[in-house]
Amino acid sequence: RGRGTLTVAIPGNYLSESTSTIEPNTTGWAPLLNCTLSRATGGTASDGCLQMRSVAAGEMRCRTSASYAVIPGVEYLAFADASGATVPERIGIRWLTATSTEIVITWAVTTATASATWHRIAVADYAPAGAAYAQVVFSSTPAGAAVNSLFDNVYLGLPKRSTGNLLSANAETSERASEYAATTNCTVSRTVPMVNWSPLLYVAGGHVATMTVTANGAAEMRCTDTPPVTPGVEYEAYAYIQPPAAGSAAWIELRYYDSEGVRVQTTRGVLAAPGTGWYRQRVPATAPADAATAEVAFGLSTATAGQVLRCDTVVIRVGPRYETGSIIPLEHSDFEAGVGGWTTVAGVATLSRSTPWGAAFRSGSYSLTVSSATATESTIRSPKFTLESTGPHRYEIAFQVSAGAWNVATGIRYYNSGGTEIASESTVPVPMGTPGWWLLVTDADPPDLAVKVALELTLTATAASSTVRFDRAAFYPSLPIDDAFVNEATASVSLVMRELEVGNLLTVSRTTPDGVRTLVRGPDGLIDRMPILDSTVAVEDYEAPLGIEVTYNYETYEVGETTPDRFGLWTRTVPAGDPNEVWLKDPGMPQRNIRVLAQRAPDWQRNIAQGEYRVRGRRNSVILSDVRGGLEGELLIWTRSDEERRNLHWLLDPGRVLLWQAAPGMGIEDVYVAVGQVTEGRTVPQAQEVWRSWALPLRQVDMPTALGVSGSAGRTWQDVLAEYGTWADVLARFSTWEDVYLNRPKG
Repeated sequence: RGRGTLTVAIPGNYLSESTSTIEPNTTGWAPLLNCTLSRATGGTASDGCLQMRSVAAGEMRCRTSASYAVIPGVEYLAFADASGATVPERIGIRWLTATSTEIVITWAVTTATASATWHRIAVADYAPAGAAYAQVVFSSTPAGAAVNSLFDNVYLGLPKRSTGNLLSANAETSERASEYAATTNCTVSRTVPMVNWSPLLYVAGGHVATMTVTANGAAEMRCTDTPPVTPGVEYEAYAYIQPPAAGSAAWIELRYYDSEGVRVQTTRGVLAAPGTGWYRQRVPATAPADAATAEVAFGLSTATAGQVLRCDTVVIRVGPRYETGSIIPLEHSDFEAGVGGWTTVAGVATLSRSTPWGAAFRSGSYSLTVSSATATESTIRSPKFTLESTGPHRYEIAFQVSAGAWNVATGIRYYNSGGTEIASESTVPVPMGTPGWWLLVTDADPPDLAVKVALELTLTATAASSTVRFDRAAFYPSLPIDDAFVNEATASVSLVMRELEVGNLLTVSRTTPDGVRTLVRGPDGLIDRMPILDSTVAVEDYEAPLGIEVTYNYETYEVGETTPDRFGLWTRTVPAGDPNEVWLKDPGMPQRNIRVLAQRAPDWQRNIAQGEYRVRGRRNSVILSDVRGGLEGELLIWTRSDEERRNLHWLLDPGRVLLWQAAPGMGIEDVYVAVGQVTEGRTVPQAQEVWRSWALPLRQVDMPTALGVSGSAGRTWQDVLAEYGTWADVLARFSTWEDVYLNRPKG
């Protein structure tokens, strides 16, 4: 999403795209008090934005024209981007009864000051008793007439959370109430600073946890949400932090507690702040054997009275690995909180974490910095890591030469269960490339008795005062870099792409023999420059054509680049199966797909809108026509069992666009269709007969492009645990397990 560019809707938004982005007009909005509304330009989600202008001095308000169904007791979130050079603003959720009578408005804290720069405002609350509908409300209080407040990128729906966050949505964003408590020498509140967040960053902005120092000295606050953890698992805590001054001794801590509530481990990540902006600081740590819960805390090691520390988008999650199956924990591979246990075992090289924040990194915000004052050889070594599988492995690490020149050789040492070194291997030294970041890759085959490994880098500075940086260390099973598998039972193709670089962009497409190239569908729609969130990406293509050879292609891009860094090709064919059977598929919910027995293909019709004008004295009319419409016809099929019948109802119930596929040679091309009124008939008078005859009126439509597979990318049981306290709460909120998976509460 770029500023001034119309984009797809915010996932899960109850508001229409027109209401959310004010495109092409303001029909989704209505005045509520002392204002007029119009469409202005220069928005965030698109060029358009909502302009609310005061009629006279005093508070002005506007609201969404429509009301949106809500369920009492369920938490909802509203946010928007705002701009107001003269007066600060606030956002609210207006709760209404079934007869549209206002119950109450839940208001956000008013923005700290007026700001013409676009900034995020947000509020969340539980729908009160008696609430049936909700509206989004904007408010500001100008001192006179003709004062403007601008709004764009508006959302109303269920709370947003970062994928995999163990903390609740409210602990992450503080949009409803403060989940933070003062621990030492401070007071804690919620404020709404003016921060120019990306319009795509839906979990940041609005209220932030704010710590105000009481007296000179150290100060700290903590999050009161303490999720359960598993001993031996590495977790990572991170947050956006705004320090009071450049160089402030601000920090984030990941703390572990035992079952009695006694703190058993604390790991701190110190922010090397280059200024007073917002910086995302990370800290990873493995939960010790007696850990039961985790906590995140923030503070200043030294501070003066009145200084303020702010935090937003607070997350505790299972620590990611930079390659799937890597045995190197984040603490030792990403160097966000220190040098990760790496040491100099020979030579004069010194190790440190890069500084300040954001100065040098391949991922995160820091890297391991190796410096040599003399032109000599040094060897650095990692801690020992436990092997988790046998067979070939791959050792990789990214590097960047920042001063002087270097040669490098990689090495691996293997240890048995008693900790004795039993083997080692190393590569021939080679010059380190410049400029920019490079990747060292070494393949290895651990011996049978190897239980642990330690990684080495032998670095030779070929000039005095040389410096090199390292990041993203990994040691993982060496599998094919990509592959594709055909699943005949589901008429689909599984694509697997490994060793991708997190943060880059991915495009996946298929090409048929006639040269037509189509993007493959992923969790957020067609995969076109999709952000890579994991080093291994698996895609299930349920829309692959039947019985013909298809070529798959994938490309990866650096952000902002147009030339791919990497690409791959596969050729696969999905067997067509019995030519008397056809597939009816839901592109967004492939679990509903069904193969049925065809009775009769449609006799297609193609309507056209025409206007006839009879000219006096002329035999022939003047006909004005629009373009001819798509295919329309009735598909006749059979279901042969009660299970097939129930599955077909399950497929048809949501009324979504379907893909109809038949075997090649049947005179029918793959077509996306909308299904009209369905007729389910019996084939014989006997009630016991399970066969049914179905008439499905079809109308051809365009392929849905923004629809994602299952519509729930990244949702896990941890998300359910963080949102609902008991299974009774889950059962009260959802009708089916599919609704749990897709996060669709009742109503």
